[in-house]
Amino acid sequence: MAAAVRSQVISLYRMMLTESKKFPSYNYSRTYALRRVRDAFRANGALEDPRAVERLVVEGQQTLALIKRQVSIGRMYATQKSVVD
Repeated sequence: MAAAVRSQVISLYRMMLTESKKFPSYNYSRTYALRRVRDAFRANGALEDPRAVERLVVEGQQTLALIKRQVSIGRMYATQKSVVD
């Protein structure tokens, strides 16, 4: 994988983790999103095909936008903090 693409993938990974940590609900949403992001990147870590990598980067960017929307919606309808938070 080219260095530019690698840095783009790492940046996307970090942004997705950061946004996932912003979910207001610890119980389901936050842990689920974090687990899904980590699992998806681990599963595709050895991928070398440039077209497949580019397709997954685009898909990751769409997922990042989805996570951002879900976090915004979650904040609009926030509940009381639990002991775990």
